[in-house]
Amino acid sequence: ASFTISLRTVDNVTVTIKPRSSVPLSCRIHVKNVARSELRIKPGSSTTFGFTCRTPEKYFIMEIEKKIDCVSGPCPFGDVHLYPPGLPRLNRTFIWDVKASMKAGLELKFTPWLKQIEPGETCPDSLSYNINSCIDKATVNIGTFCRNGSVSRVKLLGGAVMALHLPWDSPVNTSGFNIANRASIKRLCIIESILKEESSITLMSPNYPLGFPEDELMTWQFVVPSNMRASVFFHNYSLSNCERKEERVEYYIPGSPSNPEVFKLSDSQPANIAGSFNLSLQGCDQDAQNPGILRLLFQVVVQHPQVDENVTHLVDLSKEWNMTVTIHFEGWPIRTPLMSEPICLICKDPRNCDRALTLVSGAIYKISFLCKDLSRLRITAEKGISCVDLRWCQRKIYSLSVPKAITQLPIRLHKFIWKLLAPDLINIEITSPSLKLQQHVPEQRCNTSYSYSIVSATPETELNVGVFCHGGSIEKIQMRNNITISLKTFGKGFLNESNHQDLKMSFVPHIKDECTFTVSPDPKAKVYLQTPNWPYGLPPYVSISWYILVASKQVARVGFSKDRMGIVCETGRAYVNLKEETPGAEETVRREDELLPQPRNMYHNFWVNVSNCKPVERTQLTLQFQVTSADKQIDLGVIFAVVAGAGVLTAIGLTVCCVKKKKKKSQDPMVGVYNPNVNTQMPGKQGLFTKGRKNNESHVYAVIDDAMVYGHLLKESNGSVSPEVDVYRPFDGPVGSLPPSPPPFSFRKDIKCSSNTEDPLPLTDMDHDTYTFAHQKSGQSEDNGDTNEEKNGDTSTSLLEDKEQD
Repeated sequence: ASFTISLRTVDNVTVTIKPRSSVPLSCRIHVKNVARSELRIKPGSSTTFGFTCRTPEKYFIMEIEKKIDCVSGPCPFGDVHLYPPGLPRLNRTFIWDVKASMKAGLELKFTPWLKQIEPGETCPDSLSYNINSCIDKATVNIGTFCRNGSVSRVKLLGGAVMALHLPWDSPVNTSGFNIANRASIKRLCIIESILKEESSITLMSPNYPLGFPEDELMTWQFVVPSNMRASVFFHNYSLSNCERKEERVEYYIPGSPSNPEVFKLSDSQPANIAGSFNLSLQGCDQDAQNPGILRLLFQVVVQHPQVDENVTHLVDLSKEWNMTVTIHFEGWPIRTPLMSEPICLICKDPRNCDRALTLVSGAIYKISFLCKDLSRLRITAEKGISCVDLRWCQRKIYSLSVPKAITQLPIRLHKFIWKLLAPDLINIEITSPSLKLQQHVPEQRCNTSYSYSIVSATPETELNVGVFCHGGSIEKIQMRNNITISLKTFGKGFLNESNHQDLKMSFVPHIKDECTFTVSPDPKAKVYLQTPNWPYGLPPYVSISWYILVASKQVARVGFSKDRMGIVCETGRAYVNLKEETPGAEETVRREDELLPQPRNMYHNFWVNVSNCKPVERTQLTLQFQVTSADKQIDLGVIFAVVAGAGVLTAIGLTVCCVKKKKKKSQDPMVGVYNPNVNTQMPGKQGLFTKGRKNNESHVYAVIDDAMVYGHLLKESNGSVSPEVDVYRPFDGPVGSLPPSPPPFSFRKDIKCSSNTEDPLPLTDMDHDTYTFAHQKSGQSEDNGDTNEEKNGDTSTSLLEDKEQD
């Protein structure tokens, strides 16, 4: 097909057809049997041409430039038409280059209204406008716009270059704007935006993202219904280096007593503005050597006034210290809300509102919300606790609970972070006295409305201790280094459970391991425990311990979830240690190249320790074990043996008593006589007694019948003289390095059991001189003695006397 373009001189229009970046030789412009790669048609000429390919729109573009001189002649004000007609279907750009006096102003009025886009963005219909202002010989890019927005007019000082980009298949046949003459606006430009309903728009300073012209002024006019509320947010800005003046923004708000209101670009901008207002950007005189860049990208949000905008909430942080509270939209600060999303604002006063508001401790705030749906807001708080001198810190227990000033707000708590800072040789202990903690593991997941994430950190390493919730068996966790505890909520249930928080923190002296858990399993409960940093493995050379408490009537069974540690050490050794806390208990130790201990029963408190080496690449030390508590099982065979033994002892006791009473009636008093043939050495550790009197058995006495020895003297006195005997008295004076020998059994008549059932003292490994005495009075004394023995329940006799009776 061939095309003919005829241009009138008076229209001052030039048409240029240019090739794209790469054009095949088979596609050329054919003019009078001559193939060309480019064609230029000047004013007052007519040209007929064609293309040597079927799809020229892929390889050629067209520019139609019209020059308008408003300085030397009248301006063609009114609607701007697309001229000339009958152009080939190529991607085309219409350019209007308007020259005007600096004392006059040009107004571009658009139908439909426009929407500004960032450089690099494209319009949905691929139709876009680009507006440039000409100041002297400099050109300033006012911006790039799409159709169907809120920008209704753009007023420019001096000349302007207006460009309309149309795709080759666009059906648009009108320019969509007109030009009007206005008086000087005394600034670079004025952009008018009409916001009739709830909406959000984004606007940029001229030349964005490059610098705003030096010492220039521009204004945005926002037309807003009086029953609507507008808020301004600066999302991206930078400042230049000023020699004179100061870069600033000024607001003109009808009805405000302080017009214009001046703000720095770094300030929170006005919000909740009722009706229309103007916003101006003022530059400064820049440093010639290092000018810097002044640029601004901002958002204006218009919405209906909220029902509860006058409802204030008191947030009392006056008694808190080192704490910040941020109320923000969901996903802050990582996610930026879409412009189309309904906006939620938090206000410290009617005009100071923002999407995120940070409150600091030591003050009282009255806040309100401009938000239809408060469920889209969240609270993130952070509190720091530090210790410098352990003498003062160690006496105090800190409560790690969310203050009521936060829980009483109608906003869901997202996260509360405690940063615990401890100097060297001071560690941190976390306890949950009443609720205890449960470690979140795949086999035993937390199903509460909130959980705690605990991280121990140093400048070199970070140890993720784990995720915990209430309702478990962990009584306390002791950790070295600085600790970060993050309380994270799930759902709305935290508001109901917030009154039951009991997490406590204290500073304690230095501990050996990186982390030590104290676990008190509930009866008949199964507790799952796993090493920190799961599933990425313990850091090299880190040691973790668990101290498991076992109740007196309970037995705990401990077992690992796998047979081996599953690592290979590059440097050092990895160990797993198990040991009961009881005298003489053996310690079970396994290296990384050995099988882990088999499940076993523990009858006393015990330790589990895991120490890492430096594993080779792609191997990580991750261990999990479980502890199950149960009641101790009593062996019936032991019960029968005890009952039988008690019966035998009872029968022997009765027999001894009968024989003793019978012999007492038939014998005279007995006195102690030395017997060198009997050994009464007290039982002990025989291997330690290498020397002593047991070798010659001196100072050992046996009880014999005194009538056989002194009978002739008794017969001479006709029985009127009683033998004089000694009575043993316990020693009440000071005790030396060697304890006194215990009194004979037959004289322990008035000893009563103490209410304090203390363990007996262990036998000392020494030589003891052991003596045994027995004494029995005759006549009336015998009867009285028997009576006292029966009353006191003491039927003890000397061991040698029992042997003699037998």
